[in-house]
Amino acid sequence: MLFQINSELVLEPEEELKLAQFLINQVADAAFCVGLNAQIIYVNDSMCRMSEYSREELLRMRVEDIDVDFSAQDWSEKWTALKQQGSLTFKSRYQTKTSRVFLVEINLTYIEYQGKEFGCGFARNISDDLVNLSVQQYVDRNSDSKQEFEQEVIEYQRTQTELEISLSLLRSTLESTANGILAVNIEGEILCYNQKFMEMWQLPLNSVSLSKKCQRAKSFFENKVKYPEIFLQAVWEMPSQSDKESYDLVELKDGRVFAHYSQPQRLGDKIIGRVWSIWDVTESRKTEEALKINEARFRTLAETTEASIFLIQNEYICYANPAAQELTGYPTKELLNNFKIDRLIKDKKLRQVDKHDGTGCYEYQEMQILTKNGVVRWLACTVGVLDGVLDFASQSVELVTAIDITDYKQAESEVRQALEQAKRLSELRERFVSMFCHQFRTPLNIVSFSADLLRRHLHQWTEEKNRSYLDLIQVAVQQISELLDEILLYGQAESARLECDPRQLNLERFCTDIVAQLQIANGNQKAINFLSQGNCCTAYLDPKLLQHILTNLLSNAIKYSPSSSAVTFKLCCEKEKAIFQIKDSGIGIPVVDQQQIFEPFYRGSNIDSIPGTGLGLSIVKTLVDLHGGEITVESVVGFGTTFTVNLPSVSS
Repeated sequence: MLFQINSELVLEPEEELKLAQFLINQVADAAFCVGLNAQIIYVNDSMCRMSEYSREELLRMRVEDIDVDFSAQDWSEKWTALKQQGSLTFKSRYQTKTSRVFLVEINLTYIEYQGKEFGCGFARNISDDLVNLSVQQYVDRNSDSKQEFEQEVIEYQRTQTELEISLSLLRSTLESTANGILAVNIEGEILCYNQKFMEMWQLPLNSVSLSKKCQRAKSFFENKVKYPEIFLQAVWEMPSQSDKESYDLVELKDGRVFAHYSQPQRLGDKIIGRVWSIWDVTESRKTEEALKINEARFRTLAETTEASIFLIQNEYICYANPAAQELTGYPTKELLNNFKIDRLIKDKKLRQVDKHDGTGCYEYQEMQILTKNGVVRWLACTVGVLDGVLDFASQSVELVTAIDITDYKQAESEVRQALEQAKRLSELRERFVSMFCHQFRTPLNIVSFSADLLRRHLHQWTEEKNRSYLDLIQVAVQQISELLDEILLYGQAESARLECDPRQLNLERFCTDIVAQLQIANGNQKAINFLSQGNCCTAYLDPKLLQHILTNLLSNAIKYSPSSSAVTFKLCCEKEKAIFQIKDSGIGIPVVDQQQIFEPFYRGSNIDSIPGTGLGLSIVKTLVDLHGGEITVESVVGFGTTFTVNLPSVSS
């Protein structure tokens, strides 16, 4: 209700509260209020959109449920600082409802009202700001290399797409496996888990944030298991940086028994986390208990379980249930006819595991078997001696209970391949950026220095002197342009966007024109002796690609040989083949470098300070391959180098 006082429009308290709520929900930044115990007590619409939780869900949560960096001690310290200073600004990482993690900047203000303490503030997603700032700084430092930067982005996006495809296949594999999968990083934070894991533990959707730092998540699992202390020690508190394998049985209150197997995940020699594989061994456990009662019950249960069961006596199989027969592909008659278990096993890893119930010990084994039809399968097995429980001819037997984990092993291999691919991408980018900065620094310095001198002395110097510095700038810009053209051509070749388009050429005239252009470019300071043999008037080659091949090889011969020496360029035309030979008397290429000289970014070990990108010969090799030709090199250090290019040419 509105009423008039002293000619001013005044709102009643209820209307004023509604207006305040309306205004705070129009704010673009996420706004929220928290209590001393980190309980969320108010959020606006922007906070809901940013976190992907509804208002009702957030108001039931604490800060630790969405803040992956939260710790009780850190929160206590921040609250003390907030009370002393009145306001506080800090950064943290929040996790959305869909497990996406992003960086936020939080501005908190301390409020004390009616004897209660509150922290009210705003949270702003600054992940994009950091990325944009890094990109802008990179572009600002290399303003003359925009085209090169764009090419790098294209290459990065292509590799990123390949990684996304690999990760998509990996996710599909993880979701299709019969085991629950859980991965943690080196800090112990949970990275991912599959649907099977959620189903096995009966995780309620959207009500538990799965994180080792989340107290509610810890309480959830403690309430599920029969012996919480054993679970915490063996699984929850297992350090992810440990280099030991782990195998433990966890018994739930509802009677189910889960086998938890984990091993460190490595990238090279470095441990980067830990991957857990969980499967339901309730039936296998029931099988072991049935063995203790009598053999009849054992057979009844073994015949119906999905786990593969073998009884081994003196290395020979004396019993195999139907699941084992289906797994191996061997019929019962063959398995029980003096069949040694070693005939199945290709490889195995052993680990002694103590039982938590004090009834003895057994072995956990990972076995790689070869089925009758030649298929390799991986099995997770428990092996124990049934001494006095079951016997054949008064002799004890070994019980082997196996679960097929081939899908898990395949997923593990794909994870390793994806990590190796990411490592190769990182190394390529590092080498590329190093080359890029090194090659651009000299011409950019020339441009900067000359431009600065002209700016200060343009009206004082003579026209001739000004022109000399303008010429320096023009030459430097031309060098940058040629470098960018070379990198662009390399990118096109790598992405298979170049095509060979043969046309009719007079090769002798074509080569003569290239020689003339190069001699004009180097001021006739070095002679190029051109020789032609055979009928070279008519050939079919791609002029654009051939121009780059010959120009690059001749330019290298000029660059890496003394100014007083001459370069020999021979053309020999034979039936359906054109041979180009370029010989110099330069510094030569060491034998150790000749095997790698055509690789991208590779340069000889004896080039000293001679400028270059290491891309030229790699591009030449690609263009020769596009023609279906061949390039070879012969070189002796200190005496010179000869490149020979053979290209097929179908004459009319």
